[in-house]
Amino acid sequence: MLKETTVPIPVLPTPVPAAAREHDPLEERTVRQEVLLDGRFIKILREEVKLPDDSDSMRVFLTHPGAAGILVLYPDGTVLLERQWRHPLKRSFWEIPAGKLDPNEPDLDCAKRELKEECGVTAAKWTSLGVLHNAIGYSSERIAIFLAEDPTEGEQALDEGEFLECWRVPFEEALAMAEDGRITDVKTITALFRADRIVRRRGA
Repeated sequence: MLKETTVPIPVLPTPVPAAAREHDPLEERTVRQEVLLDGRFIKILREEVKLPDDSDSMRVFLTHPGAAGILVLYPDGTVLLERQWRHPLKRSFWEIPAGKLDPNEPDLDCAKRELKEECGVTAAKWTSLGVLHNAIGYSSERIAIFLAEDPTEGEQALDEGEFLECWRVPFEEALAMAEDGRITDVKTITALFRADRIVRRRGA
């Protein structure tokens, strides 16, 4: 019978450093890459890799150009949500406005463009809410999220074949929707709770 031993898990001192680092002992080195699907803006790659112990393995994942998402906060305390059909899950979702980056497009420029196109809205004040990686196990996608304030409404300019509804709901109700499961989209949940911290600090 194997003898079980308990190894204590160490506690990191604060502030905890970022996980990414140079000369990472966990690095997997790519030996060979094959493009399985080259789509309009998503690619599926297969890579043969060397693991940290020098054994061989394989990874299949998506590459994505990145995106920007926007939480619009109105002076009356409402926020802008879209209702949009997402075909992989065969249902509609509540989401913040968002869209993919064009080649070499700065995150904020993308956010402003997508908000105007999807909702016909511009905003006078913009605050970064940081970046999220929404599917790190199988995708390179990153989403930069922003808080947009002092909005002005205008005309939508939806892409051909793009269908969505725009609605305003109280900020507290949107937070409740994220807590009780009416909102499950990760960029929307992240934006709501990061923005809530900023708004609460202002009121402190």
